[in-house]
Amino acid sequence: MTPRSAAPDWLLRGADSGGLERIEAFFGGNAYAPHRHDTYAIGCTVAGVQSFMYRASLRHSLAGNTVVLHPDELHDGHAGTAEGFRYRMLYVAPSRLQEALGGAALPFVAAGVSTDPRLARAARALLDHLDAPLEALEEDDALLSLALALQAASGAPARPAAGDFRAARIAREFIHDDPDRVVTLDALAAATGRDRWSLSRDFRAFFGTSPYRYVTLRRLDRARGHMLAGRSLAECAAMSGFADQSHMTRHFVQAFGVTPARWLRIASVGRDLENERRTIVQDPGPGAF
Repeated sequence: MTPRSAAPDWLLRGADSGGLERIEAFFGGNAYAPHRHDTYAIGCTVAGVQSFMYRASLRHSLAGNTVVLHPDELHDGHAGTAEGFRYRMLYVAPSRLQEALGGAALPFVAAGVSTDPRLARAARALLDHLDAPLEALEEDDALLSLALALQAASGAPARPAAGDFRAARIAREFIHDDPDRVVTLDALAAATGRDRWSLSRDFRAFFGTSPYRYVTLRRLDRARGHMLAGRSLAECAAMSGFADQSHMTRHFVQAFGVTPARWLRIASVGRDLENERRTIVQDPGPGAF
């Protein structure tokens, strides 16, 4: 087993940009247990060796490489060396890329790690300045570049996916229209005018995950917001539509690979480090120059 770095783990959330989640983090040993996202996770390894199991194989991303994890693919994360690893990651909903690609099949980079310079440039355009929100036009342009770079890196020709993209999009909008509504497949079928099973298949094809997991991840997004606002875990569970705290924790670990308490702890360390950095920059003190 690789020795663990003595430095503390930390996670820093980037400035909000139209629903895109952007983070920077450092881990000295084991980072995440096996879990799945309903988003693409696309990131840049900044330092060290970022190692993870993906599609039944151990992968290693070195500084400068781009990590591409497809929605609903099981993966974990740990440091490949004793120095730990630092990385930046963008979590982007498949629907955002679908908007750019016009209903084309979702790009799939099977290896999980890419050295394609086009993909690296596209990812860095969204990740280089985490402390600044993106302008709307800047974000749209960067997402199109990312979608096209993913298509190129996947090696697959751009082709339309089979299925009803319009119905799948209506189902997704139905889920977002009322976050507190209990969503059933029958309700989605009624809203779209489609057979429930063909709709479920199309939703998976276009958005990379099932309707149920999509709804669950939206609840977890709300829970994380409540956690950062200082509410108790029991309150977060109740306010986000879970039966109780243990129900939320089980889904949280499945989605993010850490417990809610650990996620909040490393997020707090990252926030403290960022505040310390800003204090040093704003008030360098006598003799600093």
